[in-house]
Formats: sequence, structure tokens, C-alpha cells
Amino acid sequence: MSPNTGKKSTPGLSDQERAALKERTAELKKETTRAPGAKAAAEARDVLTKIAGMDPADRAVAERIHAIVTATAPVLSPKLWYGQPAYARKGKVVCFFRSGHTDKERYSTFGFTPEAGLDEAGGLWPTSFAVTELSDEAEEAITALVKRAVDG
Repeated sequence: MSPNTGKKSTPGLSDQERAALKERTAELKKETTRAPGAKAAAEARDVLTKIAGMDPADRAVAERIHAIVTATAPVLSPKLWYGQPAYARKGKVVCFFRSGHTDKERYSTFGFTPEAGLDEAGGLWPTSFAVTELSDEAEEAITALVKRAVDG
């Protein structure tokens, strides 16, 4: 129990991590109540709503990343993952955007899960990128990585 609030404390987790876990739990509950035919459209709306509510700088980046991912990899389905936009194949997240403002970090990130299969010979490959704005080169790099993640 926390001495100040009388609530159970979760050792080792920050307030942001606890909030993300609560959001993920709510997402999982919501997924189970949606009709299969309406699930994909509802999840896409959830992502667009989340992006629309972001800090303006993060929103601009998230909107652009959303456009890149959905155009490059229509096989990936938008969904919320720990309260942030993500893109999944057969229900498993392949790539995701994390708002720096929401996470109280200096920058946002765009990353890939092991499901993306970006492993390269040599033992070094990208899993996450800091992003504050998207240059043409950054957009090209994201497009190539997303394409590689879905094409295998």
C-alpha cells in the first residue's frame, strides 16, 4: 500500500507505465466486445481518434506515419497498443508509434516488434527510431522498412 494514497503501489512501474497497462487492459476488453465484421473499422477509428487528440507536433508526425504505413502495407491493420497507434498483421503488432508528449519524453518513437522480421546478418538491425519530424529521407526509410516488414 502506498502510504500517501492508501492504494496498492506497483513496484518498479512509473505512472506512465501503469497508465499504459490500464489502457492496454481496456483495449483488450474492448476487442472482445466488438463484432468481427466491425472490429477492423472500429480499431482504425480508435487510432485516428488517438492521433487527432495528440499534441500538435506529435499529431503531425503520427498522421504522416499513419499515411505511410497504411499506403505501403494495406495488409497491416491499425489498432491501439498500450494506448498508442500500432499496425498489426493477423492481430500481432508489427510496428508502432509512441507519442513523446504522452510518454513525457523528449521525442516520439516509431518502432518495430520482432513480428516485423527485420533481422539482418551481422547481428544488428533497427527496432526503434527517435522522431521529431519527418524529412523526405526519413519518410523513404520508414517506407522501405515497413515494406520489408510485410514482404519478409
